[in-house]
Amino acid sequence: MTAPERASAPRAGGRPHDGAGGRSAFRAAAAFTVDRRPLGVPAYRRLWVASAVGAVGGSFSVVAIPTQLFTVTGSSAVVGLAAAVSLAALVVAALWAGAVADVRDRRKVLLAAHCGLAVTYAGLWTQAVLGGRCVPALLALVACQGVSFGAVMTTMGAAVPRLVPAALLPAASSLSSLVRYAGSILGPVLAGVLIPVTGLGTLYLFDAAALLAVLWAVLRLPPLPPPLPAGTDARAAQARSVPGQVADGFRCLAASRLLVAVLAVDLAAMAFGMPVALFPELAQRTYGGTAGGGPALGLLYAAYPAGVFAVGLVSGTFTRARRHGAVLAAAAAAWGACVVLLGLAPVLWLAVAALALGGAVNFVLSTFRNALTQSLTDDALRGRVQGSLTVVTIGGPQIGNLLHGAAGSAFGPRPVICAGGLLTVLAVGAVVRSVPELHRYAAGTAPAPAPGTAGVRRRVP
Repeated sequence: MTAPERASAPRAGGRPHDGAGGRSAFRAAAAFTVDRRPLGVPAYRRLWVASAVGAVGGSFSVVAIPTQLFTVTGSSAVVGLAAAVSLAALVVAALWAGAVADVRDRRKVLLAAHCGLAVTYAGLWTQAVLGGRCVPALLALVACQGVSFGAVMTTMGAAVPRLVPAALLPAASSLSSLVRYAGSILGPVLAGVLIPVTGLGTLYLFDAAALLAVLWAVLRLPPLPPPLPAGTDARAAQARSVPGQVADGFRCLAASRLLVAVLAVDLAAMAFGMPVALFPELAQRTYGGTAGGGPALGLLYAAYPAGVFAVGLVSGTFTRARRHGAVLAAAAAAWGACVVLLGLAPVLWLAVAALALGGAVNFVLSTFRNALTQSLTDDALRGRVQGSLTVVTIGGPQIGNLLHGAAGSAFGPRPVICAGGLLTVLAVGAVVRSVPELHRYAAGTAPAPAPGTAGVRRRVP
């Protein structure tokens, strides 16, 4: 038994050691709150606590960069250009880092990615101190941020399954998502309060300082050497071209019906059922909000993350489920139903409720999507598959914005939102019907390895 498994394994007999009925009842009740079992693994616990600091601090730049660009240029188009630059850099970095993480020590790749992010924040602070009016320099730093963040996302997804046992992957994914969404809520709020007091430049410095906690946690990780197939020379694997290694990851995805089904369900939910691009029109023309923003628009944007965060606090109600595939499909279908309810909502409060409920079921969807892709992928290819997954999870909502924006301008927001929700439900049903093993899949089952991945020698720190 590995060290993470020993840390998470129940004690003999599975009974509480205190012998007190009250404490036993407390533990039973706690099982329905946040599932904290992965925090029993010291390496993961340090990483999670540090990521909580980094999630809040790292969110400052989300507000600071667009604010600085708009202040300097007065153009929202430039702000949009920065978002496109960041997305393109993130996608390229995710695929590249996934390939590198499969042939090099993942701890070292994580360390390099976080160092790159810290240097980028230091660069943003420096340019702000020097006046911050050079738009090309700021866009270059935005690209560096996208590269570093894409590498962090992908490598972290490949490293966590080496730290915690497979049975705890849903709980670990839930804890990571809870921190990420909490940071996306608290960070911008704190940034809005701090900008008038400290100025934009200091926010970048806070981002860099927050990353010191993450760097400490990554330094404390055990070595995570690459798991290479038997008979494979490490130097030859490292010398192989990155495009060839990325192609291996896509071939692994295509060879696994279950992985294709998982990504198809997630892509359908994001592309058909993510109507964020229609929120401004919906708030103004359907719910009587003020032009250019106002409380109605703010409530629509806030409802989804609020639902995500709320259900994250009771993750123990679903992370112990064994039918991962069935829960994934049910959550995706429920998300589609919530989107239909949003499109039909005659009043604002019902739309907000639909989005909050949708955020809750989408949290379940993302939890089991991550757990399934991590557990179904051989460790020797996990980095590349995580890179492909990052592209899907980042690109899906962007496709959704494009589709909803184009269709909404032609048919209006409410019919398009309802149609997107229905298409989500139908697409999920079609995937489950085409790949019935998705619905039957349970944690602990071992599907046949994809071609070319047999004989992989696993190294556990």
